[in-house]
Amino acid sequence: MRAILLAAGIGSRLRPLTLETPKPLIQVKGEPIIERQIKALNDVGITDILIVTGYLNKKFEYLKEKYGVKILNNDKYDKYNNIYTMYLVRDYLKNSYVIEGDMYINKNFLKNDIVNSSYFSARKYNYKNEWILRVNDNNKVVDIEVGSEDGEYIMCGVSYWNEKDAEFIANKIEVCIENDNFNDLFWDDMVKDNINSMNINIEKINSDDIYEIDSLSDLKALEERLSIK
Repeated sequence: MRAILLAAGIGSRLRPLTLETPKPLIQVKGEPIIERQIKALNDVGITDILIVTGYLNKKFEYLKEKYGVKILNNDKYDKYNNIYTMYLVRDYLKNSYVIEGDMYINKNFLKNDIVNSSYFSARKYNYKNEWILRVNDNNKVVDIEVGSEDGEYIMCGVSYWNEKDAEFIANKIEVCIENDNFNDLFWDDMVKDNINSMNINIEKINSDDIYEIDSLSDLKALEERLSIK
């Protein structure tokens, strides 16, 4: 079992903090977001970790010595959405977690015995245009919609992919890239558009287990919330 951490983005909504610091290295309570992710993975025995960088990629180099992670640079981070990042690491997707670099793991919900491909998902409120997971009574994801319905289970930036589904996704990504038909796509579109061809579960977590830090207001709200506890 291994993990891919997506850390290539510019983080423009976190400026001026991200003018000199990439978003995954922004600190929360004195700790970079991505270091907290690495520690959460290490705590459940996952040490085979690949970080895909892009913007200010040299800033991540210290992590190789500190945690023994691998780093791959996406030099087209400013041209394409994250589907190109996943194209670069498509052969690494089998039996792997995928974690977006701006997700603050407040409580460690990761597992080292997961078998089925899964989205870790929480009910979230006061959001707009998020990816909503529709599930059946067996917690299988049967549809994915982009919407703004309060209290629904949404994608929270953490997923796990077994060998079968990873191969399927990798093939779909390859076709998109080879046909030069991917400029407006995210890698999750490959899942969304082919949901019936895979077997994906939802792993339900609490709403305060994870937080996305996409803007200065997100960061401020999280710091205020953590200071209250």
